[in-house]
Amino acid sequence: MTAKLTGPARTQALAALPKWQQVPGRDAIKRSLKFADFNQAWGFMSRVALVAEKADHHPEWSNVYSSVEIVLSTHDVGGLSEKDVALAKFVDSIT
Repeated sequence: MTAKLTGPARTQALAALPKWQQVPGRDAIKRSLKFADFNQAWGFMSRVALVAEKADHHPEWSNVYSSVEIVLSTHDVGGLSEKDVALAKFVDSIT
């Protein structure tokens, strides 16, 4: 079972994700991305969706034309987990 990140493990995980921000009022992280056009944004979302489905861990996200907003939190544990960190690192690796 996945555990909620706390203490030094949480601090270390967030330090490794400088492009992500904590969501005010929630135990979650977010990132805003801008692409050249809708096609690139949709392609990015498709790549993330394949990885998320394989990991059985799905982001909260929205897409408006070339912009994508992603929020990550593990609902089963009520906050951030290693699953969120792994998906955030994947997002960072392809952007």
